[in-house]
Amino acid sequence: MASPPTALVLGAGIMGLSAAWGLARRGFSVSIVEQDEIPNPRGASVDHHRLIRHAYGAQAGYMRMVDPAYAAWDMVWRDIGEALHIQTGVLAVSGSTRGWLGESRATLAADGLAFDDLTAAEVAARFPIFTEAGIGAAFHMKPGGVLLAGRIVEGLARHLAARGVTIERARAAAVDPDRATLRLADGTERSADLLVVAAGPWAPRLIPAALGPRVVASRQILVLLEPPPQHRDGWSKAPMLLDLAEDGGFYAVPPVAGTPLKIGDHRFSRVGDAEADPRDATPAEAEEILAFARPRLRDMAGYRILGARACYYDVEDAERFVLEPATPRCLVMSGFSGHGFKFGPLLGLALAAAAADPALLPALVPWAAGEAPPAPGLLSALEGIPA
Repeated sequence: MASPPTALVLGAGIMGLSAAWGLARRGFSVSIVEQDEIPNPRGASVDHHRLIRHAYGAQAGYMRMVDPAYAAWDMVWRDIGEALHIQTGVLAVSGSTRGWLGESRATLAADGLAFDDLTAAEVAARFPIFTEAGIGAAFHMKPGGVLLAGRIVEGLARHLAARGVTIERARAAAVDPDRATLRLADGTERSADLLVVAAGPWAPRLIPAALGPRVVASRQILVLLEPPPQHRDGWSKAPMLLDLAEDGGFYAVPPVAGTPLKIGDHRFSRVGDAEADPRDATPAEAEEILAFARPRLRDMAGYRILGARACYYDVEDAERFVLEPATPRCLVMSGFSGHGFKFGPLLGLALAAAAADPALLPALVPWAAGEAPPAPGLLSALEGIPA
């Protein structure tokens, strides 16, 4: 009896674990190399929360991937034995109907996805934790919610270990895509029939020929808050907030399932070193985010700051996901910014389908980049995921 094909995955964030999950389901013998503990406190995937939502500006390709992503998450919940998603809905506000908000409304409407337009006064009346200051346009969607990111990474790692996936804590010093081989910091090598590089903000340094200069590390700041007593009940029922001011803007994640309220920057800095730079945010970095939030959060002076830190993402020039072959024996997953987490399991299934049937690769690359609908046969190969 022939041995199963082998796969080696570099990185145990959501993309690496999702790739390993998809490959194991396809019958590959999978091993993972991760430089830190899991969840990796320095990784792009590890935090209390990540968001899942349909609103995606003019990027209809990614909007249309959200329902298949939900179906892939349902498969994960069955495998890990718990659903780590809290539905909150989505509130998007902006100073005008132009830009991201207007593009999202048009794209959602074109596909028949329901949302409610709100005036500034209606926003403040429906959600008294927010002010109406500066709102020129707003909409609310019931679908959408919070993925409990750190707990998801932990759950996937446990599930994979239980089904025989080996997870080795070791640091990769070099990647040889042609040989599907990693050279570790201790000088030893690991190799397989297929190598998957899902190393987050470390990937551009490890495989510059495949990713440079289009993918860079990006230092992003988030601030954790405790609402004042009079607004805690409001936050317990609040939607995620996307406040897209033309001069910057921020997002807010409600304090669900015992997690803190989180606010962060919509913009990508596109600078920073994920290996060398500190993870603590400076007071000036935290203040920049708080300044965006003050006009929107009612009674902001009463909010208590619990902490502020930096996260490092890997960002592609056009904020497109990179899921493509570097060589016939090496697949690269990169460029997921802060938006990729929601698609992790879906992309892991797609990668595994293409690894099992390379004829799917030409369709996989533009679909993952949000540039084309899935070609016939791609989603049908994803274990029943609906188109």
